Amino acid sequence: MIFQPTPLPGVFLIEPEPHSDERGFFARTWCKQELAAQGLCADLAQCSISFNRKRGTLRGMHYQIAPYGEFKFVRCTRGALFDVAVDLRPESPTYCQWFGVDLTADNHRTLYIPAGLAHGFQTLADDSEVYYQISTVFVPATARGVRWNDPAFAIVWPIREGITLSARDANYPDYRA
Repeated sequence: MIFQPTPLPGVFLIEPEPHSDERGFFARTWCKQELAAQGLCADLAQCSISFNRKRGTLRGMHYQIAPYGEFKFVRCTRGALFDVAVDLRPESPTYCQWFGVDLTADNHRTLYIPAGLAHGFQTLADDSEVYYQISTVFVPATARGVRWNDPAFAIVWPIREGITLSARDANYPDYRA
């Protein structure tokens, strides 16, 4: 596994190291020991999938507050998406900044997002599926979100018209930094 730091501290883009032959390839996508060697949380409590019928579907920006803050290990297993993390850690030098990257079924990349950051994505293809590995179980009372188009973050989404969005995600209040 190749760990590439991003501009947000603690957020990593992880690429597999495929071993190829005439059959195709084999690559590790999760290794507790390799994650721990990078100083990353390697505990898992839950795995989930998100299936999205339409290109332009936007989910996010979600997070959980302490003591149920969670890291997410996010991978696209079908289709393509633009995956985004927003730094909500007040002590961070990148507070209120965001990082986005294309995750596709073809590039096999994974985004590691630590606790204290909001996460969301926008699908770039119909019938896209996202696979999450998460460090903490979902606790509804600690679930929070920030609005996908909040000017406090100024996220540049690749698709700006015809977005499919839940009412909850559309109506988060303005973020107060």
